[in-house]
Amino acid sequence: MVIISVRSMVCVLGLLLLLGCSDKAHELFETAAFEENQGNIPHAKELYEEIVRSYPSSKEAELARAHLADLK
Repeated sequence: MVIISVRSMVCVLGLLLLLGCSDKAHELFETAAFEENQGNIPHAKELYEEIVRSYPSSKEAELARAHLADLK
């Protein structure tokens, strides 16, 4: 019988959430870049802003901030 501590369970769940967030941030960034390349700048800005707001410490947020600065 395996006994798992609450702390271990929380760590595992936190790691899974972080991995999921990274995928979502990447997906949003790809969509924003596509919209920007298609000339849909207002929608691209919205998506970049959502990345910065929802995933502020991700590499995608850093890239999104740079794109937003270029689009102003």
